[in-house]
Amino acid sequence: MKNTLNVQGIRGAGALIVAAVLTLCDVSPALAQPLAQPPVQPLTQTYPSRALRIVIGFPPGGAIDTIARVLAPKMAADLGQSVVVENKPGAGGVIGMQSVARAEPDGYTIFMGTMGNFSITPAIVKDLPYSVLKDFAPVTEVAASGFVIYVNPLLPVQTVSELIAYAKANPSGVNFSSSGNAGLPHMAGEMFASSAGIHMTHVPYKGSAPSVNDVVAGQVQLTFEAVAVGLQHVQNGRLRALATMGPQRLAVLPDVPTVAETLPGFNVTNWFGMAVPAGTPAERISRIQKSVADGLRQPDVLKTLASLGVDPVGDTPAQFAAYIAAELARWQQVMAEGNIKID
Repeated sequence: MKNTLNVQGIRGAGALIVAAVLTLCDVSPALAQPLAQPPVQPLTQTYPSRALRIVIGFPPGGAIDTIARVLAPKMAADLGQSVVVENKPGAGGVIGMQSVARAEPDGYTIFMGTMGNFSITPAIVKDLPYSVLKDFAPVTEVAASGFVIYVNPLLPVQTVSELIAYAKANPSGVNFSSSGNAGLPHMAGEMFASSAGIHMTHVPYKGSAPSVNDVVAGQVQLTFEAVAVGLQHVQNGRLRALATMGPQRLAVLPDVPTVAETLPGFNVTNWFGMAVPAGTPAERISRIQKSVADGLRQPDVLKTLASLGVDPVGDTPAQFAAYIAAELARWQQVMAEGNIKID
């Protein structure tokens, strides 16, 4: 009340002074009205006061869409407002990410993307309509998904060491498939080749399904893919899981060693994270992060993630920001060493 009375008093005094000056200058009284003043806004505002949107740059049905949709109602229950998942596919996620970069930085529009959106695409595409580091404020890494080296059973290798030896003995005889140029399966293959000091021929496909199908058929010898993409083929004996590519063995493939057990420090893990437009108030970012972290602890969410071969994360905005920067730098180096370009 005290602040409001002071503001009104100042306005009234200002009006008297303006009227006196205008009278002395023989200005029409009609012009002597004080300028319209904006309403005094409260210093704090309840957040959130309306629905939030999670924008995804891919069509419905994929792993990231499934994770967002199982998390959304948990976030809504915690925040007290609806949380709507909105798919804006196109250009490998660029269209959806651009729409969020241009949104109001008010905490009501969230981008949920893949590691490719946050680090691979910015590392290789030089004319993006946004900067991942400048136009977004990280919220949290939501989850991480294991990657696996899947080989055709006819390839005469049983371990990572044997694969490396085979590739060195056959420098033009090993090929690997991917879901397309500059996607994570492509990048994982290039990173493995670089780390192992070998050469492999890349065979890009239009999507993970045809890529894996041709490994099963023996048209291509191996591929690097998410655990959920090839697991069923391992279970029916049509593919062999040679190694997992993260820092630890996967719960769904406990007997399969990691690449790091042969090449120390090797790590390729797909991950999904959330970010908001730069300039979003820090307290609102923290509120979103808390709702995500709490949701990731719910039993039904954990069950869904486990079925996808995905582990929950839910780290802090500062931790996620540092991780994005490190991943971007890492993939820039991989692409420079592999001379990788988009066709």
